[in-house]
Amino acid sequence: MALNQSSDTISKFFTSLDVVQPHGEFPDQMEQVKGILHGEKLIESSRVEAEVNWFFSRLGLDSDYFRTTPAPIVAKHILSLYAAKMVSHATGARLQVKLNNKTEKSALFVIASNPGKKDSPALEIEHLIETSYLGEGYGHGMAPVTGVSTPVPATMPLTTVATPTGPAKAEVPFRVSCYRTTGTVSAQSPTQLRLYSVTAPVFQPNADPNETDLTKISDVHFITNASPATVSLYQDVMKEVVSRLGPVIRVLPGKEDTYRLVVAYRHGTTHSFFSAITDLYHFHQMHSTNKYVEQFSNGITIFSVYLRSIEGAAGNFEQRVRNLAEHVSLVYVLPRTSLTPLFQAHTLSAQEVAFAYVGWKFAYTFLNRYSTEYAALASALGDDPAKQALLAQLKTRLVKDTFTEARVLEAVKNNTDLIKELYADFASIHIGEKATQKFDKAHNADLATKIKRTVLNELDCQVLTAILNFNRHLLKTNFFKPTKTALSFRLDPGFLSRSEYPNTPFGLFFIVGSEFRGFHIRFRDIARGGIRVIRSPNLTAYDHNAASLFDENYNLASTQQSKNKDIPEGGSKGTVLMSLEHQNKSEVAFRKYVDALLDVLLTKNSGVVDYYGKDEILFLGPDEGTADYMNWASQHARDRGAHFWKAFTTGKSTSRGGIPHDLYGMTTRSIHQYVLGTLEKLGLDEAACTKFQTGGPDGDLGSNEIKISKDKTIGIVDGSGVLYDPAGLDKAELMRLAEARAMARQFDTKKIGKGGFFVDINNSDVTLPDGSKVDNGMVFRNNFHLHPLSAADVFVPCGGRPEAVQLSNVDKLINPKTGEARYKVIVEGANLFFTQKARLILEEKGVIIFKDSSANKGGVTSSSLEVLAALAMTDEEFKSRMQVTDPSSPPPFYQSYVKEVHRIIEENARAEFECVWREYERTKTPRAIISDLISTKINDLNDQIQNSPLWDNQSLRSRVLTAACPRNLLELVGLSALQQRVPEPYVRAMFGAYLASRFVYSAGLGSPEFAFFTFINEFLSEK
Repeated sequence: MALNQSSDTISKFFTSLDVVQPHGEFPDQMEQVKGILHGEKLIESSRVEAEVNWFFSRLGLDSDYFRTTPAPIVAKHILSLYAAKMVSHATGARLQVKLNNKTEKSALFVIASNPGKKDSPALEIEHLIETSYLGEGYGHGMAPVTGVSTPVPATMPLTTVATPTGPAKAEVPFRVSCYRTTGTVSAQSPTQLRLYSVTAPVFQPNADPNETDLTKISDVHFITNASPATVSLYQDVMKEVVSRLGPVIRVLPGKEDTYRLVVAYRHGTTHSFFSAITDLYHFHQMHSTNKYVEQFSNGITIFSVYLRSIEGAAGNFEQRVRNLAEHVSLVYVLPRTSLTPLFQAHTLSAQEVAFAYVGWKFAYTFLNRYSTEYAALASALGDDPAKQALLAQLKTRLVKDTFTEARVLEAVKNNTDLIKELYADFASIHIGEKATQKFDKAHNADLATKIKRTVLNELDCQVLTAILNFNRHLLKTNFFKPTKTALSFRLDPGFLSRSEYPNTPFGLFFIVGSEFRGFHIRFRDIARGGIRVIRSPNLTAYDHNAASLFDENYNLASTQQSKNKDIPEGGSKGTVLMSLEHQNKSEVAFRKYVDALLDVLLTKNSGVVDYYGKDEILFLGPDEGTADYMNWASQHARDRGAHFWKAFTTGKSTSRGGIPHDLYGMTTRSIHQYVLGTLEKLGLDEAACTKFQTGGPDGDLGSNEIKISKDKTIGIVDGSGVLYDPAGLDKAELMRLAEARAMARQFDTKKIGKGGFFVDINNSDVTLPDGSKVDNGMVFRNNFHLHPLSAADVFVPCGGRPEAVQLSNVDKLINPKTGEARYKVIVEGANLFFTQKARLILEEKGVIIFKDSSANKGGVTSSSLEVLAALAMTDEEFKSRMQVTDPSSPPPFYQSYVKEVHRIIEENARAEFECVWREYERTKTPRAIISDLISTKINDLNDQIQNSPLWDNQSLRSRVLTAACPRNLLELVGLSALQQRVPEPYVRAMFGAYLASRFVYSAGLGSPEFAFFTFINEFLSEK
């Protein structure tokens, strides 16, 4: 049905259209459009000519629109606009243009243009486009949230795009073209328009992610329709962005007081960028005439916007453009947060909002939480471990209820004037050549006084003081680097409360990205440890993980410090907490985390103000969720110019010279030494013992524990559920799963004996063979280690979350009728599976328990020796001897080096086991405490040795290093070359660690002071 009214009425409404002369630049396209509209008969035939002429000539669309938009699409746009004008005329209302036309492969949105206005309908449209068509909405398909509220699912119709040669192939984001008219919709209306045209790209098949040739990776229409200048510009940008992690940003002057901003990045590495850039140029008093989002089949997105100054804007336009360009990378890093409304309202600048966001997260983590009250109560309760544990739990709950993220956010929003001053304080120290202050942990006392005097709310005052404390302890940051992928902050850990964190770390990094936040903590200058990704299946889990993030990281690093007692590296750990809205982007988050760390490690000529002033090297390893990323991290460090790249990560694939822990069972070797040693001391046959383990055949520890042991495993808990057989699970079937790294749900249930079962986490309302009911498989799995059926001679936790057994539930491991524990022996393979209080209670019940810091050190030993090989060898030596090109035939040196690693792991584990056993027999001190005392004594003695004249004794040094190093490595490079190639701090740490550990393991904890002198003399006299 045509959109018709009487000819007289239409003539009066559209009088001025009749006199419009046709646009001369695109006559053929105009004729095609007219033909289409005449053929469709949806506009009265007499009006087609005038409507088309006005659209082409008077509406003021950029010529690029006509050059890149096919005639059928132009015809649709004219028809949509005509319909809106007809509605306005028919109702007598003011012309309201808010049109959309959606199909499976395209969409058109037409709205009134209101540049720079906070209520502009463009903001709503842009949020819709980036969520539904670009795949980069907040949470990649999740609507924006405030604070930590529950996310609301949003539509996410990424297209399955057809290639020129075949059917639909893969999900890809859409192309977007946006135009603002310079003319009005008609002579009667002053309304200008903004058009958003969204189309599915059509690509050639099989693009390489590293391909840069636009003719091979662009949409088939782009090359033919884009101007030669644009093609040339995009080609240059493409060559640069493919080889880097973060964005490429260009600003170019254009015609008629216009600037062009071009930003290229790999799709999926940010979110909400389309609308965030709009917020940014509006803040700088600009509007866009047209903008484009172009997709390429290698995964690159190129964003281009043409900018003009808003009429009457203050300040020099060119300078405002420069300022905008400086802030683009900050918007890429944090495009949209709960503080973005303060930026949109022009209350805070982009830098101030980013700083406030970081300050918010920092304050939430480190507020001095009831420390005075806690200390007083703790003192009053005395040394009763049960009461102290209950007090600690009460404090944790009080803190969580009082200092919520939402409440800390409110404090930030309530005090924006002081946030501005805090940002100015931060910038004055770290803005590079413009820095006006020097690092001082007590600087800006005036601002501290102002906060105390002017902020009446006590909690608000604490929050702002915490942010000032952040400024005072910040040694270096990449905040002001021109390009970055996440924000990183190297902090002096001196601000940490000694009552909450009795052992102050050596170094602390805080990293914040658009999908995550995290920490890296190390307890010595030379330190290593894994990087863990923490995911949250729901809001409750996220709240818990966010509240405990730093404490978990600190405890893991502290455990690592205790565990690393007999290797050169001290303990460290890194955590990456995924934002609730970005749980599926762990690899993106990890890459940004590593890149941001490198920003503040490689500070020479980078523009980073470095108040630490010394070289720093971190050694990273795999942990939960990051095992597959170690190759990339090492290569990225090399690409960034880090001289330590070969040793930067451990756990790499064998092709990169790595020694995979799972492939060679490194961690399990030390754990099993404790099992075998204990059974030997008790006179028990391993084959006759029953065992229960958490961590299944799909994991590193779980699979290798199955492979290496000879016991009767009665139960296994893994990510898929609970597998149980009271007579012992079929060993051959377990071996099959372990070899395949398959989950327990793939166990052949026909081989489960009488009374056995498998309960999947997805099951509900299950009846077990004994008649008991399982309401929820997930809950049953999570708590089966506390279930009576898990009772066994030996319990080896090979997986599970920290504090799975704690004061509140340890009683469930004790038979209420007999008072006896369900296990005779526990060897803690999983880190922090038990709290110390729980360990002590179990020991009181007669359990022989060895804690993680003693038992679970095979992996760290293997990683340490992997680092040593990388540091000691030249690139060529490392390539030919450590990099495995044929997995079926590794280099002979590599095979022998793995055997040396096995030998050293087993020697270290057995030496510590014997020491713990002797000390318990001598003193009856709980083994969990003995483990800590051994670690503390070795680490303290190590520090003393490194700073003593013993290092200068060349004969002693040579003997110690010869004993500490793998034999075949010394045969290859020689002791002299090794000392020259490996950084001296590392060699000194190796020297101290070996001497200290060997003395304590042999002499024990109660040895007199002169015993060390005797030990050194005996060591020197050995042949």
